[in-house]
Amino acid sequence: MRTGDTFVIVLLIAAGLIWFYARGRHWYDKPRPMLAIPQQEEIFVPSDEAVRLLNAEGYEVAAGKTKLPVTVLLDGQELETRLFIDAFVLKEDELYIVKLARDRQPLEMTASAIRERLLVYSLLYPDAAGVLYVDTTLRSIRQITFEIERD
Repeated sequence: MRTGDTFVIVLLIAAGLIWFYARGRHWYDKPRPMLAIPQQEEIFVPSDEAVRLLNAEGYEVAAGKTKLPVTVLLDGQELETRLFIDAFVLKEDELYIVKLARDRQPLEMTASAIRERLLVYSLLYPDAAGVLYVDTTLRSIRQITFEIERD
């Protein structure tokens, strides 16, 4: 091995490490939440039974029912609407968004129905560990997460 060979090998290894870091950095970057979790003096959850069910499974309510105003522009005309989150809960330092089952709007447990109804909440709070769909009638908590493939 000649004198300059060691220097060239070290230089190639350093260049390779820099290239791998630049290409793989997005895998380690965690997205930041678009919205803050509400700080509430008085926590209201629409269902005491849901709170009991969540507590029994080790979840702690961090915030209650939250209204998110949304303005939609349709051909330049402003339309007002809102999204509701029934609660935010914590379990083992993980945040979850809670949506309660509604008798008048049952959620069909298919991928497309779940996507249409619940994906928006994961997109609004990307740091959340998932969405919990709580059905007090069935006494069930369904944990839903979305994985979106990106190029």
